[in-house]
Amino acid sequence: MSDTTVVKTQRTWLQRLGLDKKNTQKWIFLFVAIVPPFGGYLLFTLFPNILSLYYAFLDWDGFTEPKFVGFDNFITAFNDKYVWRALGHNIIFMLAIPTFVVLISLLLGYLISNKNYRENKFLKVLFFFPNVLSTVVIALLWAFIYDGSYGLLNGIIELFGFDMKNFYWLGDERTAILAVIPPWVWGGVALYVIIFANAMLAIPKSLYEAAILEGAGHMIRLFKITMPLIMPIVKVAVLFLVVGTLKSFENILILTNGGPYGSTDVIGLYMFNLAFGEEYRNYGYASAIGMILFVILVTAKVLTDKFLPKKDVEF
Repeated sequence: MSDTTVVKTQRTWLQRLGLDKKNTQKWIFLFVAIVPPFGGYLLFTLFPNILSLYYAFLDWDGFTEPKFVGFDNFITAFNDKYVWRALGHNIIFMLAIPTFVVLISLLLGYLISNKNYRENKFLKVLFFFPNVLSTVVIALLWAFIYDGSYGLLNGIIELFGFDMKNFYWLGDERTAILAVIPPWVWGGVALYVIIFANAMLAIPKSLYEAAILEGAGHMIRLFKITMPLIMPIVKVAVLFLVVGTLKSFENILILTNGGPYGSTDVIGLYMFNLAFGEEYRNYGYASAIGMILFVILVTAKVLTDKFLPKKDVEF
């Protein structure tokens, strides 16, 4: 059989299947582009989450034979004072961090996009720099800043005549929970100031020019023009920040490990220590807390959608 005959046979076979060369290439591209990442999501995200739901009904340390205990883990979690303490800290962070990040990012983004500073390009790079750093690096950097012996914060305060007496900000119950907020905010502002600034640059200048002719100042332009037009982006940012503060614990782990005396413990860190800490190794109970956290995250998302403005302004 000649090569021409083989090609004609293949073409006829593809035509019978309703495929031509163009459609075949499209389906191959879709298969290569979609199947690997979706398969990775199923294997490394969805499947472990489903397993965690199953583990939540077990008394299991991850090594020995698991024992089915029904809803006992959930009942224990609801009666665990440390769970409620950790959730209380999460609520503090959930209220404080998104508020500070959004307000600071909006202010800096507005200044960058509406003030013709010569240093604007440099400022964008400077503001974005913390986002390049990992959470570990940011936490270690701020741990040095808060250090009682040679920390930058104590050094600055002592310049004004106050004797800090080697005060450790992360080692005192009165200040530890407040001290972990600035590193979180600093890392969050790094990303959202650039997002908000680019969103503001897309707003037509004619709107601001008309407002200036009417005598509107910067604050009126910010809250009457800029904010309504970029509200969809702000809503997404608030949602990401709320969810992030509820489930993240890496910076707390490095800065304080939940101390002193549990004053900075959060639900994610408590769950992590229950599952992998040498003292506990209670994977079933940790999975039950994880399922409770999942419900809290979904509730937070619903509440965020409910209370943020729903009407979007177009231009």
